[in-house]
Amino acid sequence: MVFSTFTFLFAFFPLVFLLYYVIPNRKYRNTILLLFSLVFYSWGEPKFILLMLATSLVAYLSGLWMDHLDKKGQLGMKKTVMIATIALLLSSLFIFKYLNFVVENLNNLLPGTVSLAKIVLPIGISFYTFQILSYVVDLYRKKIAVQKSYFDLTLYVAFFPQLIAGPIVRYETVEDEILNRKETLEDVVCGFRRFIIGLAKKVIIANSTGAIATMIYTGGTDRYNSVFYWLAAIAYALQIYYDFSGYSDMAIGLGRMFGFRFLENFNYPYISTSITEFWRRWHISLSSWFRDYVYIPLGGNRVKKSRWILNILVVWGLTGFWHGAQWNFLFWGLYYAVLLLLEKLFLQKWLEKMPVFVRWLYTMVLVLIGWVLFNLTDVSQMLDAIRHMFSFDFSEFSRGILHNLDIAYAAVYIPLGILCMFPWKNILSKWKLPDMVVNAVMLLLAGGCVIYILGSTYNPFIYFRF
Repeated sequence: MVFSTFTFLFAFFPLVFLLYYVIPNRKYRNTILLLFSLVFYSWGEPKFILLMLATSLVAYLSGLWMDHLDKKGQLGMKKTVMIATIALLLSSLFIFKYLNFVVENLNNLLPGTVSLAKIVLPIGISFYTFQILSYVVDLYRKKIAVQKSYFDLTLYVAFFPQLIAGPIVRYETVEDEILNRKETLEDVVCGFRRFIIGLAKKVIIANSTGAIATMIYTGGTDRYNSVFYWLAAIAYALQIYYDFSGYSDMAIGLGRMFGFRFLENFNYPYISTSITEFWRRWHISLSSWFRDYVYIPLGGNRVKKSRWILNILVVWGLTGFWHGAQWNFLFWGLYYAVLLLLEKLFLQKWLEKMPVFVRWLYTMVLVLIGWVLFNLTDVSQMLDAIRHMFSFDFSEFSRGILHNLDIAYAAVYIPLGILCMFPWKNILSKWKLPDMVVNAVMLLLAGGCVIYILGSTYNPFIYFRF
């Protein structure tokens, strides 16, 4: 189920919200959230609920076992249980997400043929697997207490706002809130506002700019020149930002309506003046997850330089592959590994001496190239798109426009997307507008979103496939 559909907006959410606040008992409220979360997840493929419940059960039982071993002082066995649990959880992720990719590439390299399995990728498996892994590892590290209720642990894993596309919520963030949160009217109002802003990002900006990239990349290189391919890169950059940050806004807003306070997942990444800064601002929950559970355990930067370089390459290779079993995602991850290494080893001292605008332009050009690598899973198409970007062929621009006037109509949303990527909220917050004015604006924005949903058939969520 998608947040930006009438089914969710006018049926699912009103029903869960009404039942939740009609029932005052905390246990029953959590029951409502869990049941509706399972309905939410089962909307597309009901059978995959069993996989999610099974992985939650593995984490629950291993958590109880580790807690028991810790009390007995059997720390070696406790570590063994943690490693075995991680291996089991990653095996599940590998089978559903990467097995066919490995088999396909082995068939290309080795004689003989191994049949591909008919495996459907469970939606959101990468997100909820990483959440479960963080619970297991943090429990081993004694950062959190063991959850003795399978029901409550499953609520943490399956909670519908963040289940399918994040942010990746760590158990320590919601450990106390599962049973002891306090819902207030302010939380509900702020949550609704945040949800509407995220919905507007998605249906007004992301859908409109995304259509431009799709039309150009599917139109053929013989129809569009360099200008169009740069336009497609910018359009996709805006689409993925407003699509994913919009989903995160909606998830954070929904969570707050029910008393949960999720951490921020984006912090205006397109104002960054270096690639290092960009990755401090983009998909914060994922980059911090890899930092804390992969990079630091590998030794981080507290090792000799050659090992540190290897650590960076490993972490970013895994970050790329986390997004999907395609070579372009691996290239994308290693592309950023190389850029980060270049900045940390050579470029940072030069960047600091440059004007802010030059640093920003340098960052955005590299980010745009990165999004081409990320977007186009066909490697030959990806290389062809980059070649066209840098061929600097500006001929027959009018022919490209006339070929598809829809591009010109949709392009009016690009200035809006660029304008909204700056932190105007920080400026507007100083005005202290009356709540009545803010609420009126939000209602108008919500009405506009409904109109856009009615008039659009293009409504994907990019991160659903991860």
